[in-house]
Amino acid sequence: MGDEQRVSSEQLLREARERFDDGTDFTVAVEEEFALLDPVSLDLVNRFEELQAAAVGTPAERHLAGELIASEVEIKTGKIANFADVPTTIAARRAELVGLVDPLGLLLGATGSHPWADWKEQRIIDTPHYRQNDELLRYVVWKNNTFGFHVHVGIRGADRAIRVTSALRNWLPELLALSASSPFAEGVNTGLHSARTQIFTKYFPRCGVPDSFDTWADYERYVRFLYDTGSITEHTQLWWSVRPHLVFPTVEIRICDGQPSLAEAKSLAALCVALVARVARAIDEGEPIEQQPPRMIEENMWRAIRYGLSGDLIDLERGEVLSARARIERLIEWVLPVAAEIGAADWLDVPEQNAAERQIARFEEGEEIAQIYGDLALSPSRVG
Repeated sequence: MGDEQRVSSEQLLREARERFDDGTDFTVAVEEEFALLDPVSLDLVNRFEELQAAAVGTPAERHLAGELIASEVEIKTGKIANFADVPTTIAARRAELVGLVDPLGLLLGATGSHPWADWKEQRIIDTPHYRQNDELLRYVVWKNNTFGFHVHVGIRGADRAIRVTSALRNWLPELLALSASSPFAEGVNTGLHSARTQIFTKYFPRCGVPDSFDTWADYERYVRFLYDTGSITEHTQLWWSVRPHLVFPTVEIRICDGQPSLAEAKSLAALCVALVARVARAIDEGEPIEQQPPRMIEENMWRAIRYGLSGDLIDLERGEVLSARARIERLIEWVLPVAAEIGAADWLDVPEQNAAERQIARFEEGEEIAQIYGDLALSPSRVG
């Protein structure tokens, strides 16, 4: 690594620590990724730049972002001080985005994967960041035609943020099982509930379940090692399913599939934020949270990928196997008092079926994948 890049990474890490130490607890930002679709064929279409140009001068302009391929768009809530304002903001951002794409003759795909798109037909957007990732990852990045739901939660204190991140690893499978929405890919019913997670986390380096870190200094040593050895050139090249963000003083949960249902998007955001707040409370009060090794969490991750909310998850502390639904209900019970304090309790819910289960049930009843997918697309008549 050159001297200029070394100075830049050192400055990044120093400023990141300062931002965390001066941060605010439990601010929220939600990022939703959607597919850009032809309204007739429902194929992916490479029209992000056209959409971006249409957003200029509109309320959506500063909340709109490109995300890897030109057939994808990301809409962001922006930083929100209190959870009470999150559900309405998610709804407003979706409505703004639908209002932009409709005059362009587009629909928005809202599941974690496109059911049949050919990755070879998708174009990487022309930005320095994605040109660099394209050159670095090649086939790995080309294959990642997936769509996620990310939640940033503010945490004050750099050491505390690292401890919260490490503890959250334990519940990544529960969040994935609840959010699974991508049973179809490459023209088939994959047999998975989250094909997106299998595609993304098993292809990308530094992805999936991270190791546990005890302090900011431990984490910083690792990130410095990656920069010093030329393993990464940007901090966002740590694509873990949960990570401390080095520009925003937030812990970012990245495990969830995209959500077709607006109600379920709101509920999922509530659980993510309440879980972060509950973990922070446990750390502050000395409540023990056992740090499970990645190999154990990965056992539950596979169950969540394969069976989603329909399957079982392991209570890793007790070695008991429970239904995923029971695990999530216990998790909600654990976070509920803190959720009530931050205004998220009323949004916590486990649906009768999640998005993956609903799609699989329709497929097994004989419906065509295209019909199922089309019914989930966002348009003026259906904004989620």
